[in-house]
Amino acid sequence: MSQKNEPIQEDSFENVEQALGKTEQYIEDNQNKLMIVALVLIAIVAGYYGSKKLYFQPLEKNAQKELFSAQQAFEKDSFKLTIEGDGNTLGVLDIIDEYGSTKAGNLSQFYAGVSSLRLGKYDEAIDHLKSFSTDDDVIASTAKGAIGDAYMEKGDVNSAVNYYEDAIDYKNELTAPIFLMKIGLAYEGKGEYSKAFEAYQTIKDTYNTSNEARTIDKYLTRAKLNM
Repeated sequence: MSQKNEPIQEDSFENVEQALGKTEQYIEDNQNKLMIVALVLIAIVAGYYGSKKLYFQPLEKNAQKELFSAQQAFEKDSFKLTIEGDGNTLGVLDIIDEYGSTKAGNLSQFYAGVSSLRLGKYDEAIDHLKSFSTDDDVIASTAKGAIGDAYMEKGDVNSAVNYYEDAIDYKNELTAPIFLMKIGLAYEGKGEYSKAFEAYQTIKDTYNTSNEARTIDKYLTRAKLNM
């Protein structure tokens, strides 16, 4: 058995040696090119970490400082001040322009969207909120629901319901019953009482400890009577 395997093993070793020989020859023939490629890769990696430390980190820090005043205005429901600033501090629109690539710039899109919604600027609200992204389920759900509110104010009920449903998909116990209620009311407004009933029933069954669940029976009764 061992004698039969020897030619196979010898052929395998010869193939490996040939491959190694070709590789060595390629390296010798293209040494300068390979060196240039290696230097370019090193420069790219070094440039990335250098720019991150010397540019992006200070930029993020400055953006967070600028956003602080706008956040305070937002918490006080001073939405115009949140958007425009007061001349001494930047509003979120300026922060988006100057620091759009930062986390603070992204968060400014959320503040700009909600503030625009509260000021009746619905198209601007939709644009800003669609530009916002987050991994936080509560904030993401709130943003989707706010887009729904903007569409509802514009009279586009179908788009509003679609975004309310997107908000519910996060299955957050705080926000989901709020937007289910809005879906129910939207469907009642369209005369689609069976769909309204379904939304209300979901609140009763799935979110029975929510504030909305406390009064949901009267909405269920009203929808059922109109079905």
